[in-house]
Amino acid sequence: MRTYLDCYPCFLRQALDAARFAGADDEAQAHVLQETLALLQTLDPAATPPEIGDQIHRRVRETTAHADPYDTVKRVATERALELYPWMQHHIAGAADPFGQAVRIAIAGNIIDFGPSSQYDLEGTLAEVTQAPLAIDDLEALRSALSRASSLLYIGDNAGETVFDRALIEILDLPVMYAVKGGPVLNDATLDDARMAGLDACAALISTGSDAPGTILSRTSPDFRRRYQEAPVIIAKGQANYETLSPGDPRVFFLLKAKCPVIARDLGAATGGLIVKQGSA
Repeated sequence: MRTYLDCYPCFLRQALDAARFAGADDEAQAHVLQETLALLQTLDPAATPPEIGDQIHRRVRETTAHADPYDTVKRVATERALELYPWMQHHIAGAADPFGQAVRIAIAGNIIDFGPSSQYDLEGTLAEVTQAPLAIDDLEALRSALSRASSLLYIGDNAGETVFDRALIEILDLPVMYAVKGGPVLNDATLDDARMAGLDACAALISTGSDAPGTILSRTSPDFRRRYQEAPVIIAKGQANYETLSPGDPRVFFLLKAKCPVIARDLGAATGGLIVKQGSA
């Protein structure tokens, strides 16, 4: 997905949020904003939002000398999600369509995203997804693809959201590889975050080899790119994966909540819409 003009104020807010999470004082926060403004003038506007965000967050980490500004909020998000995990299991087991319910619950977890906003209503979103219709509904195509597949590559998104992904993965009857970031960026999950969520009990954990937002394939490791090319079915969680991965690959199913108006418009859905979208050849 291309970068829109509306993305630029969001880049500035993300930089400021990251500086504050890193514990920067007012002077350092102002310096981060000035550096971000200068950086935005030099970056290629044809780049995707995650490619630009990667450069901004890398600069913030260097300026604040904090390797993972979101480490505390990631841990708190995972702890909160684990408290809700028995509720997820109960609602999936008692649903008329456990798979459909598990997919919706996995999408609910996508609200834990410090890219578009540092505030989110986890419990409210869970209540919403059990009732609201899907804004883009390729659920049956996903069900069919998984029924034929020998394995699944599941590309995760945020820490805490990982627990919601676990609730879906545990009801699937096929081997799953769960891919996370190779290093900290935003509140995206790393291997440590995935283990804290308990995903190592139901999936083989792998790293993309990249610490950039989304999945910029040219930045991932050769091993991950091989696994990606060989995967019969791929679930890609979240907005940044939608922004960076090809919408023209029918093996890929994007699961997300369209929190950002720009992404919602690109998808052709209402802001806040629940999305199960298959890539189309």
